Order: sequence, then structure tokens, then C-alpha cells
Amino acid sequence: MGDTTEKIRRRYDRIAPFFDKMDRMVADKHRAELIRRACGEVLEVGVGTGANLQFYPADLNVTAIDFSPRMLSFAHERVKECRANVRLLQLDVQHLQFDDNTFDTVVSTCVFCSVPDPVAGLREIRRVLKPSGHLLMIEHMLSDHIPIALVLHLLNPFTVRLTGANVNRRTMDNLQTSGFAIQEMRCIALSDVFRLIVATPNK
Repeated sequence: MGDTTEKIRRRYDRIAPFFDKMDRMVADKHRAELIRRACGEVLEVGVGTGANLQFYPADLNVTAIDFSPRMLSFAHERVKECRANVRLLQLDVQHLQFDDNTFDTVVSTCVFCSVPDPVAGLREIRRVLKPSGHLLMIEHMLSDHIPIALVLHLLNPFTVRLTGANVNRRTMDNLQTSGFAIQEMRCIALSDVFRLIVATPNK
């Protein structure tokens, strides 16, 4: 798993200068809607170049992590213009260096397509999230519609080789396997491929 993580890290370092153009697949209105729900101590995993940072209000403390140092170098520029109190850290979501029950909110946008072991990453999020906390996600995943799913399966070897991103992950299943209860799920783009999700730790 370590070799796979390092390979994907290098891919994201390579595409960092172009990532903003690729990241437009998530509309700003959906990012803003998601982050309006954040409260308390916030962890954003896979912050990338920092596209979400502009939407956090001034009264939040945000810890934003990414495993790609080059992506973080672009996020550092965005921190200078955001209203919230943001600290950036180079960390892997599969191995979070935070105590249990640290955060009230965890935010993730299009991250778990590229985490080598998505269940391990989600279990780490559950560990550091308070029992009363919320996981706020926008993720693309395998469609429930068979024709779209077949296309995504065919495309997946190419997207993985190019960027390290899988387009056929079963993220809803992974959330439940990791100990989350789905409180809300809404399809927001490309039929049911892009979804906005609110989840809470199972009691």
C-alpha cells in the first residue's frame, strides 16, 4: 500500500499546476453549499490546491491536509486570501496524526477516488470525528445505472494511470463499511455520479 500511495502522490505532484482546471468538475455553488454546513473544529482532507478555502467563514478554525507537497504549495497561496483561520499540513488521510474525537466536521471533495485504501481513510476520519460530528462530502463514484457504470469501468484503467483517480469506486458502500450512517445523499451532476453526502458516525 505504501508503494501505491507514493506513486499516486507523485502523480498529484505532477498535475498540481493544472489541477484547478481539472477541479472545475465541482461547481462553486455546490462547494459553498457543502461548507455552509461546517461548524466547530473543521478538518478538510485532500485540500488539494485549496479550492474550498474561500468558502469557509471567518469564525471557523480549519485544519486542511493533503499528501502532495506540491498541491499544498498552491493551497498556501489561497490561504492568504481566505477568511477562516487555516493551517495546512502534509498528511495522508489513511494515517491521521490526530487524537480520537478531535473534530466537529470533516470535509472531503473528490478525494476518495484516489485514496489507495478508501475504507482505511474513512475509518481514520471516523476515529478523529466526534460522536456528534458530521462528515460532509462531494464525491464522484460508480453509477447505479448499468450503462453509465459500464462506461466508468472501461474508463477506469486510463484515469488511474493518468491521475491516480478511480471513477468506479463504490463510495456509498465504503462509507457504511467504515462505520458511517448516511443522513443525506443528493445527486448533483452527471446523473448519479457526483453526489453530495452528509454522514455521521454510527453509534
